[in-house]
Amino acid sequence: MLTIREATPADVPEMLAFIRELAEYEREPHAAIATAEDLLRDGFGDRPVFQCLIAEWEGRPAGMALYFPFYSTWRGNAGIHLEDLFVRPQYRRHGIGKALISQVASIAAERGDRFQWHVLDWNEPAIKFYESIGAKMLHPWRIMRVDGDELPALAKKFSV
Repeated sequence: MLTIREATPADVPEMLAFIRELAEYEREPHAAIATAEDLLRDGFGDRPVFQCLIAEWEGRPAGMALYFPFYSTWRGNAGIHLEDLFVRPQYRRHGIGKALISQVASIAAERGDRFQWHVLDWNEPAIKFYESIGAKMLHPWRIMRVDGDELPALAKKFSV
């Protein structure tokens, strides 16, 4: 009933659909501006910066896990950052999310010793799910971000 496989370039339209559905769920549909060209370039081009798993339930696209590597200088080891985990509502309660997380955890264990992701503080169902599989919320860490027009401005501001 459930299969999980590596995404291919042919999956890009479905990946975009998952991304937009997740953005809608996370109350930020306007923020999902990635295009098919972006995903093809960055996931399947000469130097891929992410990988993606597609979950299919009875042959139908049910969910995805999109992830990328990072490096911990403190630990001297690599890890995996899970950028997006999404299972369509009609396919939830079949263990698909757990299977996707388990697959990415296996990849993370092969490559290093850490697996991490972000969760919105209001998303209680996700927080409970993550805690049920053994994940711990890091306190007092907070995410800092520079993007949009501020990024090139910062790049120029203190250049030597």
